[in-house]
Amino acid sequence: MKDGTQDIAKDGTQHVATDGTPLLDVRELQVELVTEHGIVRAVDGIDFTVGRGETVTLIGESGCGKSTTAMALLRLLPDGLAVVSGSARIAGRDTVADLAAARAVRGRTVSLIPQDPMTALSPVHTVGRQLGDAIRLRHPALGRAEARARGIELMRQVHIAEPERRWKAYPHEFSGGMLQRVLIAIALAAEPELLVADEPTSALDATVQAGVLDLLMELQERTGVAILMITHDLGVARIVSDRIHVMKDGRFVESGSAPEIVDAPAEPYTRDLLASVPALGPWDEDKQPGPDSAASTPKVIPHG
Repeated sequence: MKDGTQDIAKDGTQHVATDGTPLLDVRELQVELVTEHGIVRAVDGIDFTVGRGETVTLIGESGCGKSTTAMALLRLLPDGLAVVSGSARIAGRDTVADLAAARAVRGRTVSLIPQDPMTALSPVHTVGRQLGDAIRLRHPALGRAEARARGIELMRQVHIAEPERRWKAYPHEFSGGMLQRVLIAIALAAEPELLVADEPTSALDATVQAGVLDLLMELQERTGVAILMITHDLGVARIVSDRIHVMKDGRFVESGSAPEIVDAPAEPYTRDLLASVPALGPWDEDKQPGPDSAASTPKVIPHG
């Protein structure tokens, strides 16, 4: 976002926020964690913005501070163990300076998609009960039947088959991919303007991961929700992002549009992240090993 007023869309065009300000505006964010070994500066004075309807990704290896950044924005770090400074304005409200502002925007303006779908839900309550609670948190006046109808529609929107039957199912009856879709439905129940997706595909296999990413992009296209994506996978970032911030040791080492970061990385650290993305080699199923090929020649292992 240039000068806090323009965004770069996925097709390369620029668009301007209706009120000229970003939905999320982070300035000099710093997080210090109190540990048994002393004070650790997990986030060290970072600046970034997220415009309405765009996807911005924080990427880096485990422990670089990206998830800590997301938790700090939402004031979900324990007060006694984390000191947060700087500013983070969500829809104009500074959640760092004002805890009441953070509580006001959570579950309304902004929703969190947590990292591990296998542990994020209560195992002793049905999926429908938990989704219904999220809906009634946003719309307290809704009755149980109305919340159920809205929840079933949300489950249908995230492509969960047979939502009426699945409403009464427990989390252990769902696969990891389906649980992630349930978490997305719960996040959407708040009707948010911003989704914070904290490693939403890290616990999933490649096929399910692709389906979840497609779903997020589909929802963004339909609803216009902005997404702050947290990931260690540059392959994920290159698919969904408008802009990418590469994070190392609590700081941004490189920032730019997705094509700039992926196609022409300036920093060795970014190039290392790119090199870690698995790539398929050439494959030609018509070429089978012949009788004279090395593949068909048995190896002789000498004795002694």
